Amino acid sequence: LTGVLDDCLCDIESIDDFNTFKIFPKIQKLQERDYFRYYKVNLKRPCPFWADDGHCSIKDCHVEPCPESKIPVGIKAGSSNKYSKAANHSKELEDCEQANKLGAVNSTLSNQSKEAFIDWARYDDSQDHFCELDDERSPDAQYVDLLLNPERYTGYKGPSAWRVWNSIYEENCFKPRSVYRPLNPLAPSRGGDDGESFYTWLEGLCLEKRVFYKLISGLHASINLHLCANYLLEETWGKPSWGPNVKEFTRRFDPIETKGEGPRRLKNLYFLYLIELRALSKVAPYFERSVVDLYTGNGHEDAESKALLLEIFRDTKSFHMHFDEKSMFAGDKKGAKSLKEEFRLHFKNISRIMDCVGCDKCRLWGKLQTQGLGTALKILFSEKEIQNLPENSPSKGFQLTRQEIVALVNAFGR
Repeated sequence: LTGVLDDCLCDIESIDDFNTFKIFPKIQKLQERDYFRYYKVNLKRPCPFWADDGHCSIKDCHVEPCPESKIPVGIKAGSSNKYSKAANHSKELEDCEQANKLGAVNSTLSNQSKEAFIDWARYDDSQDHFCELDDERSPDAQYVDLLLNPERYTGYKGPSAWRVWNSIYEENCFKPRSVYRPLNPLAPSRGGDDGESFYTWLEGLCLEKRVFYKLISGLHASINLHLCANYLLEETWGKPSWGPNVKEFTRRFDPIETKGEGPRRLKNLYFLYLIELRALSKVAPYFERSVVDLYTGNGHEDAESKALLLEIFRDTKSFHMHFDEKSMFAGDKKGAKSLKEEFRLHFKNISRIMDCVGCDKCRLWGKLQTQGLGTALKILFSEKEIQNLPENSPSKGFQLTRQEIVALVNAFGR
């Protein structure tokens, strides 16, 4: 894949170079640190759009649970949304000084912790959320260790998986029913069209709606790439073996096999990367304040995590071909405002569709990456609020929960 991306002045080779040598090694290290490997998620929320067609019974779809004793004290001690020492209770810290290694899933919380969750949840975030957020106070919300539950192909496929993506594209990408996506099995056969009519339609859209489609397509490509790269190859002596499946990758992305569609999907992945990279460079001032520590209860590790995160921010700022979001929602105020709201509601709907994914592991990573992208969009539309943050106190104008921070870093890491 080579050349310039549409809708931004950036070439693929520059992104590859920048990512491989500067960003990827550091973001990979960051994802392994306690603060970022640990995500709270409710995998039991019912699908709001259609009757549940039963959860995946394949054992590799399961998300691995884990005892509470493994969860870092600073994360479980109080409000899961806060990230500074001041937000947590010293008594609970003393009780659990040793518990600074992470586990996968925690479903039990003390009453004191529950009260702390509720206090913080009452805080009314004045920013528009782009995602339907899980209620972290729900007894069904569990802590998951992302390193123990990697994103990979579990065998989940077929009508259930197809319906999720079809619903996302058909109902939430500003697309009329009469326009068919390339390679859509429901499209009437039109001889040699190969999706050209779809791209003629896409080019006719305003920039914002075109960007929306590309972000969703990029997210889809990212998930598919990870499934191809970490595929269930065979079971030997009852032990599963995972690895790259070149044949599956070719089927999904090869220019000839996909009639030119594969490279477009991959370009949209690069576009998604640029949007999330831009969000990281924009949110740096939020984290540069001394009031923010990435708090787990282990002071030495927390300081190292923050230093590494700030180093990544410096790198993102040094990239010279950022996507310029100023061209978005720049029309007349009234029209721009209603388009932004439409954009937000479409994206929120997509985050709700993730509750319809039948495989728990796929649902976990779908929800995390959708929340990560939703957080990136929230950042890009809050530039003024971020610039006006007070140095030494929590801000009412712009706030990120711990969940959003973890989702943003891990989605970009993907």
